[in-house]
Amino acid sequence: EFDRWSCYSPLEMAQDQPVAALVVALKDDLPAVVYSLNRLRPECVCFVLPESAKALVETDVQPHISHMPRRWDWVPLSDVDHFPSCYRTLARSLPAMLRAWEIGLGALVVDISGATAAMAGALTLVTMPWTSRIASLVQQREGREGDPAALEGGERLWISVNPWDEGAEVARREAFDFFNRGAFVAAGASFRRIESRVSGGQKPLYRALADLADGYDLWDRFQHRQAWEKLKVATKAIEMASLFGGPPGLNASLPAVKANAGFLEKLVLDPAEVKELLAFDLLAHAGRKLRVANDAEAAMQSLVRALEAFAQRQLFKQYRIKTWDVQPEQLPHPMQDVCRSCYSDDIDGKYVLPLQAQFRVLAGLGDQMGESFLRQWPTMKPLFNAANRAVLGHGGEPVKAERVQQLFEVVMKVTHADENSLPKFPTLTV
Repeated sequence: EFDRWSCYSPLEMAQDQPVAALVVALKDDLPAVVYSLNRLRPECVCFVLPESAKALVETDVQPHISHMPRRWDWVPLSDVDHFPSCYRTLARSLPAMLRAWEIGLGALVVDISGATAAMAGALTLVTMPWTSRIASLVQQREGREGDPAALEGGERLWISVNPWDEGAEVARREAFDFFNRGAFVAAGASFRRIESRVSGGQKPLYRALADLADGYDLWDRFQHRQAWEKLKVATKAIEMASLFGGPPGLNASLPAVKANAGFLEKLVLDPAEVKELLAFDLLAHAGRKLRVANDAEAAMQSLVRALEAFAQRQLFKQYRIKTWDVQPEQLPHPMQDVCRSCYSDDIDGKYVLPLQAQFRVLAGLGDQMGESFLRQWPTMKPLFNAANRAVLGHGGEPVKAERVQQLFEVVMKVTHADENSLPKFPTLTV
């Protein structure tokens, strides 16, 4: 009598690297199940099967397994040809089981060789977040490619595909949208999820995109040196990964990323106590918070700080005056007594100039920026009042976006800043 198992010797069959977990559909094709288990040698295995087939696992499957899984479980289905009931049962059972087994994203293999159409569809949908491969044994047919597998009834083909290699585009669009809306942490997390799921050749691209998102998150939190390091690494990695494919619109974003890395390099390597480009970075930050993140409170806070940074930059660069440790003798004569009486710190005795005083000093020194500030002050006063009454100012009234925009425009006039000189974060396109 023909031994139905004799042609599945584990010493002769092809073997993949052992997998962390396997979910295998079983209806009545027992040789296919044994082949899959011996080829993949999973640490954990779950059988999805009709109730009537549970006994076959112990009698006709287990005795022929070369590598016994550490964990066994099953999900019985009441009607293997009814998609809604299959999906409902699997959705209620499998995710909890995989979490209990501590199966990470991309660590699961699903074998649908013995599945009905309803079982295969439900399994694919439910396991998608964890799946790195969907495998099946199919009949040989012209045009089909796969590894030959000798089973009872003739040779079949072992086919293994990663659904995320094609499905990553949808997730990538979501990650790009997060990035373009300034949600860099969410974008980085999305890119890492994709990286964990796609096949090896695509992983470097998504790892680089995650680094890119991390870099811009660091920059958005003023961690300039760390951001610069991240952008340098990410840019090189994206260029390398793009040589082997990738989103066609991504290369169009690289010049902006390189320009940003150059801006950060100058900012980080500037040895001066008042960095030349910090004011421009703060002004750009205020613009992003207002127009991209729709966060008027944070935008107003950054904008007021940017205005001060321009004054500090001008005072230090042109007159060597440190606003946080000013020497009264450096100031115009009419302001020296005011400085001594009003701007002394009662702890360390240093003289610290507040924002408005910084511009009055500039005006007293004949500086154009200070004079421009005094001319614009009647327009700016109600806007500064709004900033002071804001929740992140000194009050409890949420600031309105239009007030921030009005102050932004006045700041641009006072500082003579050019929008083209502000760093612009790139827009990622698919």
